[in-house]
Amino acid sequence: MGITAVLVVLTALGGFVILPYAQSNLKFAGLWDAICSAAGIPKQPSSETVIQPTFKTSDVVMISAMLANPTRESVGRGATLAQQCAICHGPTGVSRADSPNLAGQYPAVIFKELKDFKSGARANAVISPFAPHLSDQDIVDLAAYYRFLPRLPAYHPAQKLPAPRIVINGAPIRGIAPCGSCHSSLDNKTGSPWLEGQSAVYMKAQLHAFANGTRRNGISQQMRNIARAMTDEEIEQAAEYYASQPPDQYQTTP
Repeated sequence: MGITAVLVVLTALGGFVILPYAQSNLKFAGLWDAICSAAGIPKQPSSETVIQPTFKTSDVVMISAMLANPTRESVGRGATLAQQCAICHGPTGVSRADSPNLAGQYPAVIFKELKDFKSGARANAVISPFAPHLSDQDIVDLAAYYRFLPRLPAYHPAQKLPAPRIVINGAPIRGIAPCGSCHSSLDNKTGSPWLEGQSAVYMKAQLHAFANGTRRNGISQQMRNIARAMTDEEIEQAAEYYASQPPDQYQTTP
C-alpha cells in the first residue's frame, strides 16, 4: 500500500506539475494554474484585453424556424428584385455561369449569405457592390421568392457518380464530419445549403476559399476547419459527386 501511495503521488506530480511546466509554449500564473491546465479545466477569464479578429465576422443568428411561411406579397416583391440576380443565377434560379443555383434553396441560406455580403463578412466582386443597397426586407423577400421556386436540374449535369467516402463517412481521425450530416437532402443543419446539382467549379472554389482563409463567414468556423483538413482529392471528389446528383423536386407554396 505504501509503494502504491508513493507511485500515485509521483504520478500526480509528474502529470500535473512537472510535465505542464516542461511545455515551453505555455505560461502559468502559478502552481494551481498548471494543475488546472493539466486536468483540462478552462482558465478563469483574465483582465487582459480580448483579442478581436482582424476581419469582419458574420453576425447573423440562425434558428430552424426562421423565414417560415412567407406571405404572397413577400414572394412577389422577391420576384421583382430577383430580376437583378438573373444574369448570374438564371431567370428560373438555375445558373448557366457556374454561380450557385438558388431555386428551391433553403431561405435561411440565402438570408444569411446576403446579410454577410451586405455587412462585409463575405466578399465577392459582383455581389459585394450590390448587397449594401438591399434592405433587410429586400433580403427576406429574395429568400422567400427563391424558396418558392422548384429545384430544377442544372444546365451542365455530370454523369451520376457514386458517393465518395468523404461524403458518406467523412474522416473522423482528421475531425471531418460526413458532408451529408449537414447537407443531406433529407434534413440539414440550419444555414447549410443543399448541394445536389450545384456547379462543381463553384463548390471547389468555395472549399478552397474556406481552406485558405479567404472566405470566413461559415457558421462557427466549421467549414473553415473542415476544408483545411480535406485533401485536394477529397475536395474534387465531393464537388464532382454533388454536381452529378439531380436535385430533389422541392417546392413550397407560401
